[in-house]
Parts: sequence; C-alpha cells; structure tokens
Amino acid sequence: MLQSVGRPHMAFRSIHVGGTNGKGSVAAMLARVLEASGQRVGLYTSPHLVDFGERITISGKPVEPAILEASAKRLEPFAKELEATFFEATTALAFLCFAKSEVDFVVAEVGLGGRLDSTNVLLPELAVITQVAWDHGDYLGGSLESIAREKAGIIKPGIPLVLGPLSPESARIMRRRARRAAAPVLELGVDAQVRNVQVAQDGTTLDYSGLRSRRATTLSCPLLGQHQAENAGLAALAAEGLPSAWRPAAADIVAGIGETEWPGRMQIERRHGRLWVLDVAHNPAAMEALARTLASLELPGPLAAVIAILGDKPWREMLSPILASAERSIFTVAPSAPIDRRWDPHRVAASVSGGGVEVVEDLCGALERAAEVASTIVVTGSNHTVGDAMKHLGIGMGLLYSKSLR
Repeated sequence: MLQSVGRPHMAFRSIHVGGTNGKGSVAAMLARVLEASGQRVGLYTSPHLVDFGERITISGKPVEPAILEASAKRLEPFAKELEATFFEATTALAFLCFAKSEVDFVVAEVGLGGRLDSTNVLLPELAVITQVAWDHGDYLGGSLESIAREKAGIIKPGIPLVLGPLSPESARIMRRRARRAAAPVLELGVDAQVRNVQVAQDGTTLDYSGLRSRRATTLSCPLLGQHQAENAGLAALAAEGLPSAWRPAAADIVAGIGETEWPGRMQIERRHGRLWVLDVAHNPAAMEALARTLASLELPGPLAAVIAILGDKPWREMLSPILASAERSIFTVAPSAPIDRRWDPHRVAASVSGGGVEVVEDLCGALERAAEVASTIVVTGSNHTVGDAMKHLGIGMGLLYSKSLR
C-alpha cells in the first residue's frame, strides 16, 4: 500500500516505540518533548478511546479532516485490492496523512508485538522497548521469552535501541538481538536512573540522571504512578539518545514531559460530586500497576471499581489486585466491546470468592450504581470500558494534551 502511494513513511524522521505496557505513554511524552524542541510532530497510537481521530494526531490535535479524507480516498483502492486489515489500512493512512501534513517527526506506537506489526516498515532514528509482560499470548507465543523475541523484532541494523525496565531474560534477548544488528543500546537503570519518586493526585515527580549529567534533574509528569515515573525516565533517555542534530535540549525534555497528558491512564476527574479514576489496564501487569498507584494516593472512601474485561484476557489474574483495592466491585460489559470478545460477568462473579461483588450488565447502570455506594469510582478493564464510560460521564477528549479537570 505504501509503495503504491509514494512511500510516505520515508518522508519524515521517526521514533518507534514498542513494549507490552507504557508504550503509549512514552510515545506521548516523546511527542511532547520533540514539539517543545520546535519540531512539527505526528503521533500514531492505538487503539482509540472515544474517537478514531485520537489515533492520528499532529501537535496534539487530530489530523485535519480534509487531509484525512483525501488520504483515505487515495488508499482505498489499494487497501481493497490487497485485502488489508483494519490496522494495516489505518497505519498506511496515518503515514500518508503525516507526509501530506509535512511533519518533521513521527512517534509511532507498535500495535501488537513488533516483528510482524504494520508499523515495522519504519526506518526510525531510534527504537524504544518499554517492558515485556504477559499479553496477547495467543499471537505472540506462550512464554515471556517468545513475547520478548517478537517485540525485539523492531530492532534494526545500526539503529539505536533504548530499553526500559526488563526482566533479566528479556533484557538478554534484547541485547543479543541488538548485538547481531550492531545496534547501540541504552538502558534505563544502567545509563540513566530514576529516583525519589513522589506520586500525588496532581502528578508524579522524580529525579532523573542520564547521559548528559549524573546530577539529577527533577521532572514533573502529569501522569500518575511509579510506572509513569519509569516511563518519563525512559522518554528522557530516548530523547537524549537521538542523533545530535535532532536531540532536544534538557529544558525541552523537562517542558515536554511536564506538559504530557495521556487520557485514560490514571485519569482523575470530578463529576457529579464523585471522584472518578479512569484507567485502561488491560492485562495483569497493568492492573497491578493500577492497584499500586491507588494505594499510593489518599482517595476519599469508600472506593468502588467498575470492571469490564474482554473475555479472551486472563481476567482471573487481572481481577485479584483490583478486587483487593476496592470495597465494592461492579462487573459490567462495555457496549463497544466486540460481541465475540465480551466476558460473561455473571459467570465471572460466581467464580470470585468473598463479598462486595455485584453484576450490573449495563455499563451506564453500573456507573450509576457505583456513584450510589462510593465516593471514589475506578473504571477499568479495557480501552472499550474507559472510552464508553467517558462518553457516559461527558468527559470530552478535547485536545489530546489538554489538562484534565482535577
């Protein structure tokens, strides 16, 4: 498809961000850092929460409708001829839109895995791998090692690689692949450090020391949690690892990370006299990070969790940390979730031991029920769950980087 429309993916410089969790947050941070340095930046992420336009943005705004429409019309015959999947067509569409918009840089998030992902057509300035955890085992293999090997597929000859916190075995796989590709490696925890993390309702602060100086710089990030402090450190290290001609100044790194907003990731909103926490946690590692972050905040109780997880996810492992965090839990179904992937909340509830669990299949009814019994409501389980809840609560996306109401 890209060859048929003039190889638009070669019209800009890029950063390729993969990993299991955190890749969207790191991509958003890097986009903001590059913008702070004066670059015109496209950001390609998936999936969206509320509107398709979230996937293809330039300077925090959805791409212009006229450019999106013209690009879609140009691609349509090739997509049909080649029987492209939705994600293949969307990736080609994003790169064509970015080329037509004459961006300087694109930060692209891997959709699934890495080796065979559609975004892997890019020849980036550097690649970033955030972490490796269990997810999409049906596609990526039945072990963390096989998942790591798939994610290592974005490593390319001579292209610098930046690694987040990995298990020893995953790190060995990445380093071995990088050696074979003669790709320089930078690692958070080795070449840069994150210390003195403080998490509050209005953001996360951390001390970062990296390539430029071992003297720590304080970074303030609007995203909440220890995991977001690590994501901020990884984004800073990646920015420092760019070729000198495109490397942001230290002040740009501080400013860009400080201005990053990434909806649906521990997003705190006040609506109808209640505190709402929206988090898309969609695998066990993400749910554990959510539970840790909730424990670190002084949120008004009682706390209720509204949960809808896709049926093909390891929901037993995902439920344990969030059920332990909430006084009440309400199992529901996200209306936008594909019918063949929805869980059966009644069957799940019957398998859970202990009290405090009820089922309200209708998501709107579940949200209203939670507001009756709790002061703080956590909505989680998937992008579908959070996106549908945002629509019901009237939480507009606005500019992707606009400040949330707190």
